[in-house]
Amino acid sequence: MIARDRLRISLVVSAAALLIAGCTSGGTHVPPPRGPESTAGTSPASHPRTASARPPTATAPSGPHRAGEFTISFAGDVHFAGRVAKRLVDDPATAFGEAAPGLAKADLTVVNLETAITTGGQAQNKAFTFRAPPTAFTALRDAGVDVATMANNHGADFGADGLRDSLAAIRSSHFPVIGIGQDAAHAFAPYTTTLNGVRVALIGADQVQDETTLRLFSAGPHQPGVANAFSPQLTEAVRKAKAAGYVVIVYVHWGIEYKTCPSGLQTTLAGALARAGADAVIGTHAHVLQGAGWRPDGTYVAYGLGNYLWWMSFGNNQDDNGVLTLTFRHASVVSDAFAPSHLDSRGVPLPATGAEKERIAAEWKAARKCTDLAVTAPR
Repeated sequence: MIARDRLRISLVVSAAALLIAGCTSGGTHVPPPRGPESTAGTSPASHPRTASARPPTATAPSGPHRAGEFTISFAGDVHFAGRVAKRLVDDPATAFGEAAPGLAKADLTVVNLETAITTGGQAQNKAFTFRAPPTAFTALRDAGVDVATMANNHGADFGADGLRDSLAAIRSSHFPVIGIGQDAAHAFAPYTTTLNGVRVALIGADQVQDETTLRLFSAGPHQPGVANAFSPQLTEAVRKAKAAGYVVIVYVHWGIEYKTCPSGLQTTLAGALARAGADAVIGTHAHVLQGAGWRPDGTYVAYGLGNYLWWMSFGNNQDDNGVLTLTFRHASVVSDAFAPSHLDSRGVPLPATGAEKERIAAEWKAARKCTDLAVTAPR
């Protein structure tokens, strides 16, 4: 979809979203991804939608696909600190620079937003803390991103006040965010949409054993925070969504930093999610590319997508990343395509070309060797 069409549709649906806002009790209504119509559907989550709950079901146009076929793109960790902060201040709409066209191609695009959305709060006692103003959602939307997960070890970097600010910013921006909420029911609630006639549910969760996030700000029955991947609520949310007839995709923050091979916690959780009904499992956190492919049971897993829009370069493979696009046919991932990119001095993931593209593609392929994942879907 070309940029002017995306802008025209965004303006139409934003106006429509304002007209229908408030139709549910305190509910958050959002423009649908890539489409002019939005309906408030029934969530697979048992908890009613309130102010910090996930956005309503949206319907997107089918595009040039066969019946029941659609595409979803995924990119890795995004935040707006360091060198990237200036890009957000200068012009949020162009913060992603040359990366934006690649993000806008699929029917739906998802990233990990690894920051608190606040200008206040108190930095937690940890080595790195990240925050950004609410214009971060403007940057995501204008770059072609449709959904973000904030279930990660930096979503609550600025304490309880920063967390409240983040939830308020999500509500006021009408931008779809998963994996965080005013309580566990909302944090585990999926974002739901319909793509080419197929109902899709996206769930976010954090498996990083970080004291700030998982001990102090893990969402509970009456406590705001992020969705804790160690909670049985994660697999229960997957089972409920699957039973309700959704294609289920789980975006997990997990793994060991700088390790290309998945950890035991990653492989164990991937198996549990697959058995619960997940059709695809996508991950980030390790700062490097990790293996991707199909499990023997048919679930597609991408263990790590690396740093995408990032505050600092290290001059090594931590600067390698890319956009993973999955083609679904009904409930199955039938093909995958990885578009390599590389961080430049601005923190922008430039689409790779020539020898650099070949090098990163080879790195992506090699990472699969230490997994049980196959290069093609099982027959």
